[in-house]
Amino acid sequence: MRFVKSDSSPLVKVLRNVVLIMFIVIFISIVYNFRNRESDTESALIAEATASREFKGVFIRDEQIKTYSGSGVLSYNVTDGGKLGNGSVIAEVYPDENQISINRKIDSLTKELDILKKIQNPGTLESAQPSNISETIEENYRSFILCRDMQDYDTLEVVKDNLLVNLSTYQIITNEVSGFEQQITDINNELSQLRQQSSEPLETITSDKPAYFVSYCDGYESELTPENLSSLTASRIAEITDNRLTDNTIVGKLVNGYNWYIAGVVDNSRKEYNVGAEVKVRLDSSAEYINASIYDIRDEGDPSKSVIILLCEQLSHDIVQHRTETIELITGDYRGLKVPREAIRFVPIDEETTDPESGEDVVKSVSYKGVYILKGEQVEFKKIDVVYEGSDYVLSEIHEDDPSYLALYDDIMIEGVEQSGK
Repeated sequence: MRFVKSDSSPLVKVLRNVVLIMFIVIFISIVYNFRNRESDTESALIAEATASREFKGVFIRDEQIKTYSGSGVLSYNVTDGGKLGNGSVIAEVYPDENQISINRKIDSLTKELDILKKIQNPGTLESAQPSNISETIEENYRSFILCRDMQDYDTLEVVKDNLLVNLSTYQIITNEVSGFEQQITDINNELSQLRQQSSEPLETITSDKPAYFVSYCDGYESELTPENLSSLTASRIAEITDNRLTDNTIVGKLVNGYNWYIAGVVDNSRKEYNVGAEVKVRLDSSAEYINASIYDIRDEGDPSKSVIILLCEQLSHDIVQHRTETIELITGDYRGLKVPREAIRFVPIDEETTDPESGEDVVKSVSYKGVYILKGEQVEFKKIDVVYEGSDYVLSEIHEDDPSYLALYDDIMIEGVEQSGK
């Protein structure tokens, strides 16, 4: 019988197993530390934030009510928020709705006729070249999209008419159509019939001054005036509601001047708001931002319920649709390094300074707000300069020329900071 001798002695086997176990332990330790480090740190990245607060806003303007006899139906010549000159027609009064419909049809056909006559004008056709008209159409189209995006509907209407003229002219000079003579004849015949059915207005309401127009009243016109701003209280602001009067003699009201105000109640315990500060506001009914300034701020013994008055100089259709509305008050836009609030620590640092009395250099301990960062295997303390405070984070100003401050991409330590800082 033959015996095969083992290649390894028992000692070699033991040593091999020990090395294998040590290798496994080291591998697990590396993986654990890597994962632990990942979970305990957060990179300092640039972030943006907006400081804002919402409150119930009450609109205050210099307003004058316009009325009429109440007999007949009103046909308005101006939209809400529209500008009026001295003597401008606000509305006309007709016996019934049918007369208003006839007049609107006459206005629409007259406008269409003017456009067709402009297209058929011999001077327009003689000077038109396909390449030039094509370029003009492209420009009109771009202007149309821009006006739509900017919500400039008055200019959009003009651009739309120009686009229609150029498209129709292009059709004629490229022989796609022979002309619009028949359409012009048909419109003239229809206008002749409509004018025979139309009647003169019973009344014409005009503006006696330059102003903006609003087509409703709510009963606060004589109370909520610029002259009464100083007497407006927090309790009165809470009582004001958004309603409209149903009096059938009311045409609407004129808003005098450019300046108007928003009143509300805010918490100013931390003195965040100061008279003269420039801010922005956004109405709940509109995505448009309005520039404003803080005209006044006061409290009645409780700064958490301070009355704030904002001065505005921008009027539009959306702005005049309500008396009260939810307002977003924006005091600033901020940009900086995002720092988790739980990572912030206060650390005393010895600094050499000059004593103002003796003139000698002395070492003084100064407490700084900052965070610990992991740099390689070393832990360092970095100062932060807070420019904005959120609910669970802050934004720190970027100090590129000062290495003692937190820098972009630094690994901020979240856990185990107290032990690391000792």
